[in-house]
Amino acid sequence: MPLPRDGDGHGSHTASTAAGNKVTGVTIDGSVFSNGTATGMAPGAKVAAYKVCWTGKPGINPGCYNSDSVAAINAAVADGVDVINYSIGGSSESDVLDPVAQAFRGASNAGVYVANSAGNSGPGASTLDHPAPWVTTVAASTHRQAFAAVELGNGARYVGASTTPSLTTATPFITSLSAKLASASEASAKLCAAGTLDPAKVSGKVVQCDRGVVDRIEKSFEVKRAGGVGMVMTNTSTNSINGDYHPIPSVHVDAPARQPILDYIASAGSAATAKIVPLTAQEQATAPQVPEIAAFSSRGPSTTTEGDILKPDIAAPGVDVLAAVAPPFHFGRDWDLISGTSMASPHIAGIGALMKAKHPSWLPSEIKSALMTAAGDTVSSANDPFAQGAGQVSPNPAADPGLVYPTTPNEYRQYMVSLGIRFSPPFDTLTPVSASNLNQASIAIGKLAGVETVTRRVKNVGSSTATYSAAVNVPGFDAVVTPSSLTLEPGASGAFEVEFTRTDAALGSWAIGSLTWTGAGHTVRSPVALQPVAVSSPDEVHGDASASGSKQFDVVPGFTGELTSTVDGLVGVTPEAGSVTTGEFDIAAPVVDADTKKYTVTVPADASAARFSLDAVDDTADLDLFVYKGGDLVDLSASGAADEQVTMLSPSAGTYDVYVNGFATPGGATSYGLANFVVPAASAGNATITPNPAPVTVGQPTTLTASWSGLDPAKRWFGVIRFADAEAVTFFSVG
Repeated sequence: MPLPRDGDGHGSHTASTAAGNKVTGVTIDGSVFSNGTATGMAPGAKVAAYKVCWTGKPGINPGCYNSDSVAAINAAVADGVDVINYSIGGSSESDVLDPVAQAFRGASNAGVYVANSAGNSGPGASTLDHPAPWVTTVAASTHRQAFAAVELGNGARYVGASTTPSLTTATPFITSLSAKLASASEASAKLCAAGTLDPAKVSGKVVQCDRGVVDRIEKSFEVKRAGGVGMVMTNTSTNSINGDYHPIPSVHVDAPARQPILDYIASAGSAATAKIVPLTAQEQATAPQVPEIAAFSSRGPSTTTEGDILKPDIAAPGVDVLAAVAPPFHFGRDWDLISGTSMASPHIAGIGALMKAKHPSWLPSEIKSALMTAAGDTVSSANDPFAQGAGQVSPNPAADPGLVYPTTPNEYRQYMVSLGIRFSPPFDTLTPVSASNLNQASIAIGKLAGVETVTRRVKNVGSSTATYSAAVNVPGFDAVVTPSSLTLEPGASGAFEVEFTRTDAALGSWAIGSLTWTGAGHTVRSPVALQPVAVSSPDEVHGDASASGSKQFDVVPGFTGELTSTVDGLVGVTPEAGSVTTGEFDIAAPVVDADTKKYTVTVPADASAARFSLDAVDDTADLDLFVYKGGDLVDLSASGAADEQVTMLSPSAGTYDVYVNGFATPGGATSYGLANFVVPAASAGNATITPNPAPVTVGQPTTLTASWSGLDPAKRWFGVIRFADAEAVTFFSVG
């Protein structure tokens, strides 16, 4: 059996961040780093490590299997752990009903506090993973300024991230491409991949290397191997800049600096020089401040919860975090700087352990609430809860938050009932609670039609009776809290409602604000995110396979009058069968082989929608789906689940390449069916919506019926329900 060792340093780094002992004399490459002292968040805690990710030896498939994660979570709970950190996630959002998410619900029910990394697919919207409300989903932020400037021979200066010593002497400056070995490819040389640079051309010079594919540290080690004395790493697109501890003076600059640097080297030729120097006072003042959300940190809004759960929950240091690593995979280092939401999550897990020690009777939701309501804003993301969540963690105020928002296991079950889940006795009589009304320390409504009311409950965790007053502010909305004042004895709870009425908030755009309770020396702040719409309708209406049938669904209008509906489709498809083995997917240059299959789909002009729906035979597998057009990635679905789906509304005309990849396939190969739908902007005559038109009143739910007839039950069917004068659509699927 393979040994449960740390295969690349990731586990060592996250574990030592959460609960590492205090260590003095910390060095990197023989040099004392910072003040030479390091400690985890909860140095008195004990660590129980469970290995779920494997690189594998011959005959053993690599990957992070859901089955291993579920088994590890269950084992940790049985072993009596108080906190779980899970610095693992997909590059797209898993469902709250995902097996891993449900295992974490079981852990939360047992009193275990869970921290998850949000993902490293930012800065785009809706790129996060782990939307489940019973976990704390963590964004990555900066925690110190670590900058230097590259000064070119023409006097131009570009500020970037750096933690290395300076290079204050003007030194010959070249591109890695110009210094490539004859045997190396141009693409690899641009990235300063190992063994691609010619020492005869690099010796004594500063080398420009592009970011990407190759680990950042590996690039500077390649420059050093070839005799270089400095490196300037350039982003090729907007991304984070990282102050990794390189073996030679180095600076990492963002994409806007790349082309001017290349132009200078080209124009100056052999006379091109560069220095890596400290910032001037003016540069320091205008450099990014801290804390700030890292560009790579994944963002909300959550799509699988229709925007009704606000994620991420909170931010913590995740850029250039110093912690222990595995020397064989970090150039012999015992300590290193690593960046990622993987590094942010264990900060929250460790602080969660401290909170658990101080308040052993608190629910996991109460610990999460305290951390959120005591958080402070980051710098430029202060008004973006989809980036920072509630804000940057602030542990000391969280230890005495005044009020908390408790969420019980039964309330989580009620939320699941609202998703259509049925529980066995004694939970079979639970009433549904929508995501927006789940008792969380944040408020989100993804489709607010005119007016909507949410309910919450707070608990006084202070030592004396206290009175709190509410204030709520969301631009574009009138908001009323009832009651607006609560007087609570120690341990007592009080419920309240918040009614949001749209005034002039733009339809289809998110309005951001906050709800704050103030009293007894405490400020208890919750982020609020509301998206007003003309019609609030479900994302999808689904019917079981049958030649004819119907399905009722509710819509909520943002106006009073008549609501008219139309249906594009339904289009029938027989899924294409295929299978894949386990293997990596090169997102920059996909290769078709045993682990990756390709399908070509033509989308005509004026198509209403396109859907690519992957259904794996083995639900314990992890398959991923990628969609390209003209060689460019346009969408993907790469969660930790077996089934994946990409749906595009009003897609542009053209030829799309759809790739199925086996990220993890137990048993060597996994079979699947892939249904590729292209829906024209016209009715197929096999589906209707009634009543049509429907009389509606603003903010009042109205029941509609979607019906279908004349379908082949052996096929899967898909269409789009549209509502007049509204951007909202509801997808319609059968089978």
